[in-house]
Amino acid sequence: MVSRREFIAAASAAAVIASRAGLSVRALAAGAKLTQDELLKFDSVGNVTLVHLTDLHAQVMPIYFREPSFNIGVGAAKGIPPHIVDAEFRKQFGIDANSALAYALTSDDFKELAKSYGAMGGLDRVATVVNAIRAERGDRMLFLDGGDTWTNSWVSLKTQGQDVIDAMSLLKPDAMTAHWEFTLGEQRVREIIDKLGFPFLAQNVRDTEFEEKVFEASHVFERNGVRIGVVGQAFPFTPIANPRWMFPNWSFGIREREIAAEVEALRSGGADLIVMLSHNGFDVDRKLAEKVPGIDVILAGHTHDAIPQLTKVGQTLIVASGSNGKFVSRLDLDVQDKKIANFSYRLIPIFSDVIAPDPAVRTAIEKSRAPYKAELERNLGHANSLLYRRGTFDGTLDAMICDAILAQRDVEIALSPGFRWGPSILPESAITFEDITNATAMTYPACYRMKMSGERLKAVLEDVADNIFNPDPYYQQGGDMVRCGGIGYTIDVSEGMGRRISNLTHLKTGKPIEAAKDYLVGGWASINQDTEGPAIWDVVANYISDKKTVDISSPSNVRVKE
Repeated sequence: MVSRREFIAAASAAAVIASRAGLSVRALAAGAKLTQDELLKFDSVGNVTLVHLTDLHAQVMPIYFREPSFNIGVGAAKGIPPHIVDAEFRKQFGIDANSALAYALTSDDFKELAKSYGAMGGLDRVATVVNAIRAERGDRMLFLDGGDTWTNSWVSLKTQGQDVIDAMSLLKPDAMTAHWEFTLGEQRVREIIDKLGFPFLAQNVRDTEFEEKVFEASHVFERNGVRIGVVGQAFPFTPIANPRWMFPNWSFGIREREIAAEVEALRSGGADLIVMLSHNGFDVDRKLAEKVPGIDVILAGHTHDAIPQLTKVGQTLIVASGSNGKFVSRLDLDVQDKKIANFSYRLIPIFSDVIAPDPAVRTAIEKSRAPYKAELERNLGHANSLLYRRGTFDGTLDAMICDAILAQRDVEIALSPGFRWGPSILPESAITFEDITNATAMTYPACYRMKMSGERLKAVLEDVADNIFNPDPYYQQGGDMVRCGGIGYTIDVSEGMGRRISNLTHLKTGKPIEAAKDYLVGGWASINQDTEGPAIWDVVANYISDKKTVDISSPSNVRVKE
């Protein structure tokens, strides 16, 4: 019998070789064996190497993560990466169907390909890649963490992020920025930063009283004689997307003019290369690159986009490194006379069965997980179908969460946020407590139950839709559409605020939602401070334990108007 490791070797080697040679990422005929050494081979160039990891969401273990089959772009971003999927994505980047890269980057045949290619990620595997690049490039390398790192697993919740911080410290990051980190609260964030040992960069966070910078805005690193100015950009809409009461003394925003001033100051101070370590979201960064001169490289985060080639806007190179530890980006640069003379890039897929775990990081992870092992492994039920989260409007994992809210909270309508974090659960596998908390672990988990008028319900949907489908990227918050249970609707993303949602229907009765009528609604992740209710993970765990099996073949209750 051919092992999974051998299967991956046969199916993937030629694609990696072609990518390294700059020819194509197309998976060619099986031939040479894919090994860790082969995967890490790279045509090095120049005097600087940037290594980028972003949106780990505390997923320190190998995971399965299905990329979206629906990813709508609007305005200037319509129909271009990252807003293309599956066959169109593969055609754009020359990737063969059923190849290892197709499995890593698209959703087609995910459950079948997962059997062959296995899990991805694992911070101990990421460490092996980072350490190998560091060993090769020495003082040319800068390792940058794009944020959303410390939170959104059960162990990270119980340790207030310390498990991830301890493990990540072994990878020796040079700097980081943030988003979900702020949901640990001001005091905890400051406590962590005081002991972090490397710069926490966020030029766009100010104190609310005097508008002074809260964190270091930028930092200059010297690598191989090249002065690299790194500007940190935290998620601009943190107080809108997350509870403001958790960080009441800090204000956020894109602050385009301030970025431009920071870039100019770094240039005037002698920086040879300007890098923005960003958690804006890809479309925001694309617009920012058009508006702010002088940024050489943007390391994008927040929207979880994995793009196997660089995006060039003017003279700016944009890197999109995916999420959940599935990928590490390597960008080699030849910097001459304060300009990029040459570059070489690779989005490195972290196949967990190919890349050996780093022993020290693995030990740190095992140590942090040990007190919670029995809890994490608690078997709740069985998945008969693939449970996944990503998609512009829906996902089977969120459909299960909505079903749980409907049943356990005895409501007519369920709302679940369109978070992009949360690994997938394969069909014909156990659903453990860890699986559920990987999709729900957060510091404001109360599952509320309340009356809401039909008018208010539509307004909520319209507001979220405008945050996602506003044609101006500077008004986009970068998540997916709120998930709904018990209702269906039609959406026209090309319309303006207040006009996108129509045909709002109560699915149980088949009747239109009435503006003046009150409905019992359940949901979670409310940003209001005094929200009451059981933790969402308990709601979902109890539902699965009662139901025993979960089978959701099609989650869609949304009609998208073309």
